Amino acid sequence: MDSATIVPPYVAKPLELLPFRALMLAPGRVGDPASARALARPYRDVADRLTEWIARGRAVADTAPALYLHEYTSGGLTVRGLVGALRVSRRAAAPTERAVWPHEAIHPEQAGELADRMAQMSLNPAPILLVHHGPERLREVITAIAEGTPDWRYLDRAGQRQRIWAIRDAEQLARVSALLATSRCLIADGHHRYAAYLRLQEQHPGTAWDAGLAMLVDQYDTPLFLGAIHRTLPGADLPALVGAARTTGADVARHDRVRALGALDSTHLVLTDRTDWYTVGPGDLDHQAAVSWLHEQVLTRLADPPKRVDYHHSVDDALAAASDSTPAVLLPSPDFKQVRAIVESGGLLPEKATSFQPKPSLGVLMRPMNDA
Repeated sequence: MDSATIVPPYVAKPLELLPFRALMLAPGRVGDPASARALARPYRDVADRLTEWIARGRAVADTAPALYLHEYTSGGLTVRGLVGALRVSRRAAAPTERAVWPHEAIHPEQAGELADRMAQMSLNPAPILLVHHGPERLREVITAIAEGTPDWRYLDRAGQRQRIWAIRDAEQLARVSALLATSRCLIADGHHRYAAYLRLQEQHPGTAWDAGLAMLVDQYDTPLFLGAIHRTLPGADLPALVGAARTTGADVARHDRVRALGALDSTHLVLTDRTDWYTVGPGDLDHQAAVSWLHEQVLTRLADPPKRVDYHHSVDDALAAASDSTPAVLLPSPDFKQVRAIVESGGLLPEKATSFQPKPSLGVLMRPMNDA
């Protein structure tokens, strides 16, 4: 972790997801790239722009506050979670009090820019994604809700199938609240927006900014896919990278492309410039993620460090960017239990270490702050 990053504060238990009155783009607008213009600069005009969209039928505001059960299906994978206003007004003083656990550090400047943008928009435009292992009784409640008729159901422009249930019954809300209270969750996506929520809460305590929009997914129920984010290293030298890996005591072997890619698994990385291919087995990944080992044990040993690190969500993308002057590092997919164990023991992963997928389309559920 470099000096430009910090760890955002931890929200304290009880974990609370509060009802809110959702703003939703019309089904034909959800997932349409052109709809992003509703949330574009100038940000101070977004609230009026969305009001105009409601008048024209391009968006709709729910009739009353609710906690929402949101299920979406993309590429054959179905994800389901509770969407509500995450209370962020309490800070944890000790690890046992923590309800929300970041697994990456953040850049304060980026969080500040997001906070300023949301303040101008007076809107949480999309939920951050949280994951946890929920209690069995909570899964039973969610399953019972999902067996009912959805309040909204449609196929969006991006091909995601959306189903949404509004939870308004006071008894049901109380039951969900009680079952969530002791939960601890990991931030899957939205570290900088989470930090922006905290900054806005500090600036505007006792207001709607005491909470920020979040979706909580149970990894035991409908898990998000957890994939690796691969690296290319412009300006680095593959032989030097291989040599640095060998000095750690790792098992390094040269192979052809097919055998190297076939060896990419939970215990091995691949280094390549698309001409030469090497597999690397660190041998000590029980308590350390492969991506952390790369950054902490290998890149720090290079006499001539790379100019920058570029990130790629697929092997094909990483290989397309690789060359003799830009070696690629292909990483194994991390394990959720391992990530959680590292974080809860006080560790962090490097920036862009995990890719939780799929994410919901933009515009399904938004939270207007002037109506919270």
